[in-house]
Amino acid sequence: MSTGSPFVKQCIALIADGVLDLEKEITMSELKKKEFSISLMCMDFLKIKEQIQVLNKKADMYHVDIMDGHYCKNITLSPDMVKAFKQVSELPMDVHLMTTCPDDWIDRVAEAGADIISVHAETITKDAFRIFNKIETLGCGKGLVLNPATTLESVRHYLSRVDLLTIMTVDVGFSGQPFITEMLEKIKEAKEMREKFGFHYKIQIDGSCNSHTFRRLKDAGADIYIVGGSGLFQLDEDVERAFDFMYQSYEKVIS
Repeated sequence: MSTGSPFVKQCIALIADGVLDLEKEITMSELKKKEFSISLMCMDFLKIKEQIQVLNKKADMYHVDIMDGHYCKNITLSPDMVKAFKQVSELPMDVHLMTTCPDDWIDRVAEAGADIISVHAETITKDAFRIFNKIETLGCGKGLVLNPATTLESVRHYLSRVDLLTIMTVDVGFSGQPFITEMLEKIKEAKEMREKFGFHYKIQIDGSCNSHTFRRLKDAGADIYIVGGSGLFQLDEDVERAFDFMYQSYEKVIS
């Protein structure tokens, strides 16, 4: 990675200030303060087993993006890859269906080993309750994902069914997009609605979670951060060092 990238420049500055210690190992007891979900579409596919074995000891959850090339113009992971990941994973797996017809995929990803199945609100306007009932019957957690332009009010009547609410802070389809700052208000609103109506969902953030956004996301009410390219894998070729680097950076910006 280029030493001129903004992430490397920030890391160098934090090391110079004595904030980051790359020789210090981050333990699971420290990680219990916050939850980090790893975006597996951003990992090095030539080192899948090696990286997952390292992250099993560091992270809290894995995030698997399945795209059909129609709902968004990209194709990434698949149910077969979920099954393969589960052979080495020791953490819960949230499968994010970016698909036009999520019902076509739910049985397949549940059978592959998904612990949580997250569907987009925009794809279940006709059968939201049936979809969540099906996911629950299959023994999986019920996840709901909101695109940046989708309002919380439009899904309020079934938020009581949701275990994991994912708020997209970028448009769907590709990693590395700029953070949409307007989503901070939506995160705050989601937290307020949870408190007001007694909902039980956790608030997860998908899109540009990194040292530049951690502070604002935490203040807005985020519970879980999905970290991928900018937040984790681009920080160091060694995923263990990258994770420790990311976490120490997180601790710095929120302190």
